Amino acid sequence: MNANYLFPHRYKKWGLLVFIPSLIIGFLSIQGGSGMSPDWLDWNVFTIYQDDFLGEEVIFGFIPNNVLDEIMGVLIIISGLVLAFSKEKVEDELISNIRLKSLVWATYVNYGILFLAIVFVHDLSFYWIMMFNLFTILIFFIIRFNWQLYKLRKTVSDEE
Repeated sequence: MNANYLFPHRYKKWGLLVFIPSLIIGFLSIQGGSGMSPDWLDWNVFTIYQDDFLGEEVIFGFIPNNVLDEIMGVLIIISGLVLAFSKEKVEDELISNIRLKSLVWATYVNYGILFLAIVFVHDLSFYWIMMFNLFTILIFFIIRFNWQLYKLRKTVSDEE
């Protein structure tokens, strides 16, 4: 099976080692408020557009910002993609089929939850759902794919 779009298998371990801590730190940083954001990450960063509620509008300029959430978001996305799309030790048609079905399932579940949120969640709570929704399709895929692989390996070992 030639899967040129997948990362080499050796990257899977590194993806997991970065993904789990990034998820935990990212979640804690948004739950903990400013107390979780270290001062040494307060930087002036370039922005394309910012409109503070009671502040000034900035277009193509620099603003003060604690970059912990941006760092964690980037690490979650990159490590999640590497973890999700690294080859298995044996990458055959069955694994490719499980990968495809898991991706489709994750997409349906993700957009099903988003549909329910659009209908039943409003105001600032909807903003939080949208923020988490940036990562949930990747998380759902990783969970579903690895669960299906676990079930496959368990079935194969039971037959032997």
